[in-house]
Order: sequence, then C-alpha cells, then structure tokens
Amino acid sequence: MILSSSEIARRMEQTPAVGKLVINPYLSECQQPASYDLRSASDITLERGKCTLVPTLEWVELPTDLAGTLMCRSSFGRKGVLLGAGYVDPGFRGHLTLCLTNMGDDLVVRKNDRVVQLILHEVKGSSNGYAGRYQDSVGAIGAR
Repeated sequence: MILSSSEIARRMEQTPAVGKLVINPYLSECQQPASYDLRSASDITLERGKCTLVPTLEWVELPTDLAGTLMCRSSFGRKGVLLGAGYVDPGFRGHLTLCLTNMGDDLVVRKNDRVVQLILHEVKGSSNGYAGRYQDSVGAIGAR
C-alpha cells in the first residue's frame, strides 16, 4: 500500500517514536497527495551526459515497516534528467544521495529545488531494517 498525505502526516506525528517516520526539515508545500518532494541540499550544475551525485536537504528516517521509492519529478524529466538508484530500504536513516544523469542541456539545480518524489510503501512481515554503509549518511556519498 502506498501512503497518502494524511497517512504520511500521521506517521510523522506518531508517538511513541517506534514506527515514526522522520522527514526533517518538513515543508508542507512539498507534501503531495501520495508522495513527498525531496529538495536539493545545495546549488549544483548537472552537466550534459554526466551522472551527478546530489544530496537531499531532508534527513529521512524510515521505520522498519516502510520502504521508499524515488521518482524524478516530471519537471526535471522533461528537461532530460534521469534518476538512478531509486529505492530506500526499511530502517534507513540519513540524507539520500540522488544519482542524477542529465541527457539535456546543462542545468543548474538550486538549493531547495524540489527534485524527486519519495513514495512510501508499507512493508508486511518482519524486517531487521537497513544496516549498510550508507546508514546515517550526511551529504552526497559516492559508490564503494
């Protein structure tokens, strides 16, 4: 099941903290009917034909019963921007690193630009949660 805006809000206000969703900073203008728009943490140029790692402004914490799918916002897709690595594991904490490849003309992404949509899904059954190398990441993190 994909979470609606009201369910996203409920999960962010949940107490006790077990099972709580964290998106910080949260901006109501970024809340969509069934997703949340994540923003760029800095000004960066996406050069034509290159993959650029862009950190999100938001710190995200998913409880172990939620997973996320990242989709490039259509306004960027129309300019030739493609998103790679679009999955967020249950239990992930940190800034997300967006792998953006620009197939159009050079494009400047400004800090606070809404770049991708985070679509949240319920995960049924037990999960230990993510415990990999990108846990608690700050800023853009390159490949191993």
